[in-house]
Amino acid sequence: MSSKVYDVAIIGAGCCGASIARKLSAYDVSVVLLEKCADVCFGVSKANSGIIHAGFHHPVTSLKARLEIRGNLMFDQLHYELNFPFKRVGIIVAAFSVEEMKTVEHLYAQGIANGVPQLEVCSRERILALEPQLNPDVVGGLFAPTGGIIEPYRYVFALVENAQKNGVEVKTNFTVSKGIKEGDYWIVESKEGETVKAKYVVNSAGLYADEISKCFGAEEFKITPRKGEEFLLQRNARGFPNHVIFPVPGKHTKGILVIPTVEGTLMIGPTAEEIDDKEDLTTTPQNLEKVFIQATYMVPTISRREIITSFAGLRPTLPGNDFYIEPSQKQPNFIQVAGIQSPGLTASPAIGEYVKDILKKCGLKLLEKSDFDPYLPKQIRVRELAFEELEELIKRNSKYGNIVCRCECVSEAEIVEAIQKGHTTLDGIKFYTRAGMGLCQGAFCTYKILKIISRETSIPIEKITKRGGGSWIIYKKLKDLELMENLRRI
Repeated sequence: MSSKVYDVAIIGAGCCGASIARKLSAYDVSVVLLEKCADVCFGVSKANSGIIHAGFHHPVTSLKARLEIRGNLMFDQLHYELNFPFKRVGIIVAAFSVEEMKTVEHLYAQGIANGVPQLEVCSRERILALEPQLNPDVVGGLFAPTGGIIEPYRYVFALVENAQKNGVEVKTNFTVSKGIKEGDYWIVESKEGETVKAKYVVNSAGLYADEISKCFGAEEFKITPRKGEEFLLQRNARGFPNHVIFPVPGKHTKGILVIPTVEGTLMIGPTAEEIDDKEDLTTTPQNLEKVFIQATYMVPTISRREIITSFAGLRPTLPGNDFYIEPSQKQPNFIQVAGIQSPGLTASPAIGEYVKDILKKCGLKLLEKSDFDPYLPKQIRVRELAFEELEELIKRNSKYGNIVCRCECVSEAEIVEAIQKGHTTLDGIKFYTRAGMGLCQGAFCTYKILKIISRETSIPIEKITKRGGGSWIIYKKLKDLELMENLRRI
């Protein structure tokens, strides 16, 4: 066990754990962020729809609504400080019947009660003027200009990077297996054999928050995964809207959405299906059909031929569907942050603030750092540069002139930067740079990226993984397979 004692250990490096870590990094406390995966943002947060909700879907009596509304207001400042991709494009709820307009009016009244600014109930003419891609059968809707879109992994990476800049330590491949109370401290053990010691523990373990709570002897509850399948369409896809488009919500789901991503691709989905398996990220043709039918009902010009990939995410739900954020009643200095489903991404900066206040009430002394630095420099993106800027950059570093991923125009220098920041899996590089996210989905650049990772880290190519664990890309070198075949013939 390390001799160092931390003030706070945070379990789970998704958007909530990262937000808590970054918030605490502004104070004179020692913090360690523990993540079971090979990189941060490899759990629930990576398969997020990337929507910053406006705050009209839930009543203000719920904790999730209060934190959603507060979180929404915090993103402009965070974007200014951390330079992650974010745009306030606005949200439209499209109604296709008089009955659905009654629900729109309810959402409007709820939003006004919640304090959502600039909400507008729209006529058919107004809604089509705002969003010409909508089906002309639309009868009206709701417009929330404060809604937005974000790249979730770049957001989490930025939070963690800034937290590290201000003293937070990060331990990946740390699968928490046990929590033991020894006096005033928690001993946190991992399956990998590593141990940390901390005064306070924050359980922000997403889908596994129930299991973590149990192994610390705290409250017993059940997290049920709610699976959402989504489909990604290429850049400049037909039907690309100006706003995020919602249908009128049902009782248990916000429905199938049409989402313009902040990087210019188009996303449709998600489905909502409660399952038992916390590792089931499969997609099915049946759900593609369901998503496509509902998406094209709202935006008829969306084309199936422009789908480039599909993915699934699992949202951690609790009975009652509200967030569970409070000190444990069974174990001292153990804070529960569980059931953080939609709108968890929107609420995450407010959750960081909320948990900081809980820790303070529990006795954690918080003195602001005089040297806290909230800023990160803007990442260099070759695809965003003018020709003259790129030419000058290449003179200083020729690797900016070697385009590795042609679909997304990602240079060798950008991939090297990602590796230097600690992203050494294929998915880590993809999420940081977008290399492999384009039309060919990495068919032409994957091997180039593997070679760069191997060159920069000295990891053999056959040991590099897609997302850690046993997710190797290359099983064996071709010459090894040929040798094995020859040996079989002898």
